[in-house]
Amino acid sequence: FSQLPGSVMSKINSQELRNTIQDMLTYSLETKKRNFVETVELQVGLKNYDPKRDKRFSGTIKLPAPCKNKMKFCVLGDDIHCDEAKALGIDFKDVETLKQFNRNKKLVKKLASQYDAFLASESIIRLIPRYLGPGLNKVGKFPHLLTHNESMEAKLHEIRSTVKFQMKKVLCLGVAVANVSQTPEEIQQNLTMAINFLVSLLKKHWQNVRTLHIKTSMGKPHHIY
Repeated sequence: FSQLPGSVMSKINSQELRNTIQDMLTYSLETKKRNFVETVELQVGLKNYDPKRDKRFSGTIKLPAPCKNKMKFCVLGDDIHCDEAKALGIDFKDVETLKQFNRNKKLVKKLASQYDAFLASESIIRLIPRYLGPGLNKVGKFPHLLTHNESMEAKLHEIRSTVKFQMKKVLCLGVAVANVSQTPEEIQQNLTMAINFLVSLLKKHWQNVRTLHIKTSMGKPHHIY
């Protein structure tokens, strides 16, 4: 990563970051262990940015290690993809089931709330507006395209590893970039890549970054920049 221009390595001491990650994991896995796998969140405070005037940024990046380990998926599939989903133990809906929704907003809202992400076969994805209406799109869960020349398992792994940075109306944002079941090296790799990517999206790069913190779901924030 140190080859990247103005990269995270020149701004954040990697040994200090490693120590911070270690402290965070010790607290989460030993001092105060929870009965679920905590997420590691990167919290960003921005400066010299006017959300009303400046262009709001948005970008997604696939991180080296999957950060979302507990995602619930649903496949909206053709026969082949439904069989594949069944074999992998993943919920699925075929075209006949989708027809029954008949653009009913309440039913589509309920479906959207049950899953973290959807995948859809090529032949099904274009039928979604007809059968489900705009409901999934409105909540940011429009299905990921699933083709027949890629493995469904690989696609699920990719979604678990992908994070999105999106500027809203406020000058702070939080993004899940790892979880406490990962090694300190994996967490550091994911963090480094996520921070570099975020900085590349900002108009003035590091000059727009006020603070960076990392924290686990139930832990205290750790200042890293």
